[in-house]
Amino acid sequence: MSTSSTVPILPGTPSVSAGPTPHDSGADTAPGAIVVHSHTTLDTTLVLHLTGEIDHFSAAPLRALLASAVSDGYTGLVLDTSRVTFCDSGFLAVLRWWPQSGRRLRLANRSRAVERLLLAAAAAAQQPAPAGSLTAVATS
Repeated sequence: MSTSSTVPILPGTPSVSAGPTPHDSGADTAPGAIVVHSHTTLDTTLVLHLTGEIDHFSAAPLRALLASAVSDGYTGLVLDTSRVTFCDSGFLAVLRWWPQSGRRLRLANRSRAVERLLLAAAAAAQQPAPAGSLTAVATS
């Protein structure tokens, strides 16, 4: 079944814009921004106070900041997460990446969201593989 419409999809004359239009990437516009509220350094340790939400996308700038810190010689990281309101596996990826090559990590003032994520990750790590899941099979 098909239907037709006499109303054009696009208007015949372009409308005049009231100013610059922000770029719409088409991505979800829900809040998901992490902000470095403040930072300090203690010798080779970087101390960051984070605020906001940390997901896969908002963790990217944090990863870039930490990669820069590594190249600048920082070997310790203290993250104050008391103002983090949401976090997911994107934050876990950052937490797992930093301690590579002997770097030190400490989470200070963990928010409820961070505690919930860490508890879920710990529980998942302790769970045996479910029956019927794909496993590696060695062949000779």
